[in-house]
Amino acid sequence: MKISKINNQKLSLLGSISLGTGVMIGAGIFVLMGQIAELVGDLFPIAFIAGALVVGFSSYSYVKFSNTYPSSGGVAKFLTKAYGPGTLAGSYSLLMYVSMVVAESLVAGTFGAYTLRLFPKEYAGYASVLGVFLIVLAYIINISGNKIIEATATLTAIIKVIGIALLAISGLVISGLPTITGNFITTNSQTLPDGFGFIAALALAILAYKGFTTITNQGGDIKNPHKNVGRSIIISIVVCTIIYVILALSVSGALTIEEIIIAKDYALAAAAKPVFGEWGSILTIFLAIIATVSGVIASVYSASRMLGMLGNMKQVPNLNRIKKLKNPSLIFTVSLAILLTILFDLTRIASIGAIFYLIMDIAIHWGLFRRLKKEVKFNPIIPIIAILMDVIILGAFIYMKYLNDPFVLIVSAIGIVLIFLSQYIFMKSHTDEDGNMHMGMDMDEHKMMK
Repeated sequence: MKISKINNQKLSLLGSISLGTGVMIGAGIFVLMGQIAELVGDLFPIAFIAGALVVGFSSYSYVKFSNTYPSSGGVAKFLTKAYGPGTLAGSYSLLMYVSMVVAESLVAGTFGAYTLRLFPKEYAGYASVLGVFLIVLAYIINISGNKIIEATATLTAIIKVIGIALLAISGLVISGLPTITGNFITTNSQTLPDGFGFIAALALAILAYKGFTTITNQGGDIKNPHKNVGRSIIISIVVCTIIYVILALSVSGALTIEEIIIAKDYALAAAAKPVFGEWGSILTIFLAIIATVSGVIASVYSASRMLGMLGNMKQVPNLNRIKKLKNPSLIFTVSLAILLTILFDLTRIASIGAIFYLIMDIAIHWGLFRRLKKEVKFNPIIPIIAILMDVIILGAFIYMKYLNDPFVLIVSAIGIVLIFLSQYIFMKSHTDEDGNMHMGMDMDEHKMMK
């Protein structure tokens, strides 16, 4: 039994890159393309290049953390190392957890938007219903411990990555390079400086790459983790950048900006129709369905597992101690994802996810720069640049939302306050008179005991 477990942990660099790329090139790209185009017009292919540049600086901190502390705890472990067990580490970890659940909701909503393209227009209002159905299906599969998930994970990743790559390349070959003018005028642009909308749109472009953070969870399962986790992150980002940019150019060549905005929740399917015909559009829809189904199943598993780990570390209440329920962390994760899917449209879901992620990302860079200079070898200039980029992009995005959708800011602010307040109260509950917090076992120790 022990031998089998050791062998299962020997994931090669190529295998790690395959899994990482499969996670990153997820369903988000099917819907984010249209949302970014709505903000920047025909500059949206360039927005993906700029987003990759920002993520490149951002990934530096994660690579350094992974090389020094390879762990199945990933981001949660990094935050604990940087801030110590307490309110800050727990709150930032929860921000990461919530952003993962938001991603589930975004993927589920994307499933509904694309699947409805196979039905008559009178069913257009049922996207959220289909999204909820997919989340429930993911819960049933996860709770049953179905071995098919593990066996088909790589297969679906291959289909997804190869399918999107072929769609992008063939579409670009047929439609040719688009003409980029940058003359698009966004909503409320009259009150904004030139280029402001482009900077704000980078928040959504970064969201298309945020899947690289899940690669950090492979620390306990990969050969030579002190080097290969970081390598996997870098290579996966490069591969995704190439595919995203080619795909954006292909969509821009097939549709006008007005057409992309009208079809923003299913832009890829709309772009495939004039290039490949009706069958091309249908194949794109089925590709989106495969990507969304596999993405939600994997995301539900990852998010609920992270919540369970935080519970074992006593950074959040340990829901798994509720014996009357089977996997309560999974139930809570699915319930939250369903609530988000019902309450918000895809644009708002993506916006909330971007805000939560950028705040957590800033915390990662600051934790490395300010608190781990003696433990981790790194160039301090790079995390500072990453922080400045994140702050500028987040500030521009928040101001953009203040002008055209302040409700997103209200929801985000309430969520952040609740997270920090609940963490503070919970941490106080297991702090002794001397100010010592009695935390749980380390994530890696917990993993080895299983």
